[in-house]
Amino acid sequence: MATPRPALRRAGEAERQCAARPSTARPGPARMEGGRRAAPAEDAVRYRLFPVAGGEATLRRCAERILLRFAPLLAAYIWQRQPFRLRCVPARGDTPAHIGGTTLFGDNVEDEWFVVYLVREITREFPELAARIDDNDGEFLLIEAADFLPKWLNPENSDNRVFFYKGELHIIPLPETHGQEWELPASTPTISQALTLLSTRSEECLAAKPIRTAVYKRISGYPEKIQASFHRAHCYLPAGIVAVLRQRPSLVAAAVQAFYLRDPIDLRACRCFRTFPPDERVMTVVTFTKCLYAQLMQQKFVPDRRSGYTLPPPSHPQYKAHELGMKLAHGFEILCSKCSKVSPDSKTSVLSNPLWERFLSSLKEKNYFKGEMEGSAKYLELLHMAEDYFQHSVTKPESSVAVSPGDEILTLLQTTTFDLKEFEKEAACLPPADDDSWLEISPDDLDQMLKEATNDSHPSSNEEEQKYDLETVVESMKAFVSKVSTHEGAEMPWSSDEAHVTFDVDSFTNALDRILGAGSEELDSDDLDEEEEFDFSDEDDEDIDVENQRQAQKALPNEAAGSLKSYMKEMDCELAHTNVGKSFTIQKKGANSATATLSQNAGHDSGAEDTELTPVDLDMNLVTNLLESYSAQAGLAGPASNILQSMGVYLPKNADHVGSNEEVEE
Repeated sequence: MATPRPALRRAGEAERQCAARPSTARPGPARMEGGRRAAPAEDAVRYRLFPVAGGEATLRRCAERILLRFAPLLAAYIWQRQPFRLRCVPARGDTPAHIGGTTLFGDNVEDEWFVVYLVREITREFPELAARIDDNDGEFLLIEAADFLPKWLNPENSDNRVFFYKGELHIIPLPETHGQEWELPASTPTISQALTLLSTRSEECLAAKPIRTAVYKRISGYPEKIQASFHRAHCYLPAGIVAVLRQRPSLVAAAVQAFYLRDPIDLRACRCFRTFPPDERVMTVVTFTKCLYAQLMQQKFVPDRRSGYTLPPPSHPQYKAHELGMKLAHGFEILCSKCSKVSPDSKTSVLSNPLWERFLSSLKEKNYFKGEMEGSAKYLELLHMAEDYFQHSVTKPESSVAVSPGDEILTLLQTTTFDLKEFEKEAACLPPADDDSWLEISPDDLDQMLKEATNDSHPSSNEEEQKYDLETVVESMKAFVSKVSTHEGAEMPWSSDEAHVTFDVDSFTNALDRILGAGSEELDSDDLDEEEEFDFSDEDDEDIDVENQRQAQKALPNEAAGSLKSYMKEMDCELAHTNVGKSFTIQKKGANSATATLSQNAGHDSGAEDTELTPVDLDMNLVTNLLESYSAQAGLAGPASNILQSMGVYLPKNADHVGSNEEVEE
């Protein structure tokens, strides 16, 4: 599950569960309707909102209403690379006019799932809209629910079938009969066809409950999850950076990325620090996302001696704050070294837009300021965040040249005044920093995360319900063997709604005989010599042979079964006089095969001489071999545990094996 990326490649929040997406067949990258649409850029999510009943003229007004409705969530969020942003897109080809956008989420995959949450809520609040969302992996919503997808849904036919409509996930189905082909498209539907089906037959298009549950679970917890994704840390920073972050807190993301992705050319600007010298530094609290904080903390870096930035000994109580501040200052200096000319009045002109007043009123109605007194420090901090979001995500024209973060920083430095003594007073009574123990994950914690992720995918594997019954192990393995396997992999037997695979010996023998010809089971090398002496010249004899062959075919199933049994009997007799049988557990009379105890090898010698051979206990041998394989793994991953866990069966730890290890250590 890919081009190498930095260490936190799409890692999302650092405490995020370390479970991979299911490795089943997955819908692939998006293509243009008709085969020409390019997929989104890597680490980017694309979202499009279509009016179900037309109404292209009202799209811009609808975009403004969406902005005002979700302003409190969007203004308070810190994006890794790019914010959620909507723009009106005119009709082009088979794609009707819509509202849409693309957000580059970089290493923080939680940004992508927050976008999914927003899109779902938008379709709930605005039922006249249906939404499509995808990324460079294609239909990643289906990837999340891969264990529960219908068999007909595959990467080749998934385009333009997955929508959010009225807050629910919908999948345009395939026609089940020829009569439905005029209603349901058998090939890839166009967006217009899909929208028509959603408006007229939405109940039939509603995704199955397990699919919806899997997707909704991934976005559960919002909007409360936003605050949980933040990490507040003490940083020893130049006063200018403190003033900039007070005005625009989201610039911390750009500074972290600049430091995280630095190169030797970038570090040239950090030799003398023209913009943020280390002379006037103060202690402050900086709000990161956990992903940004992890990126900054995990980087090992020693500053250039010429920069003036020095660090106290690692044993110093404020060492972490000094180190974080030094790294962040390098990021801000790198950003400013790439800037161009600035326009100090740009912010004033944007906030004079009449839409800003409506935007601000909407924030107040939604209790965005949380009861803070107007003019207080907290109120101003929230106001600056709202201004920042409005300026960079709402009013900026699509055709305008993007302003670099360095330009914004220099503009803020020119237009903002600050009092160093006031910062020093605030530093004396800072709130405590957040605990960052979530950065360290023990092997047991990792195992627990993986187990919880598996339980989420297969609820029947809940450990509380496991009784470690050996009969369950046997039945699960039998179900696995009876499933169909193809070049795409084997089907796991957790889908209880699928029909059990059966095998009819008589039908199979008949089919095999029709292919190979009558009497093929008796064919050996001697038959080839007899064929050379066969006389084909006598037509009467040939007619008789044909009639005899027809009669023989009628008795073929019984003869084939009898022949197979005779072969097996002869083989058993031959093996009875060897040591092969001693490696198997025989079945005790009157004992349940799954709960029978192991027989001793000493009893096999006398049993080998019996005229009637004792049958092998297949279930007990299966369990024995599985447990031996599991024990040989010594707690590591292996074939036995992988197969059983994929079927939702979890074996307990081998207490005997653990005890023996402890004895050795003693």
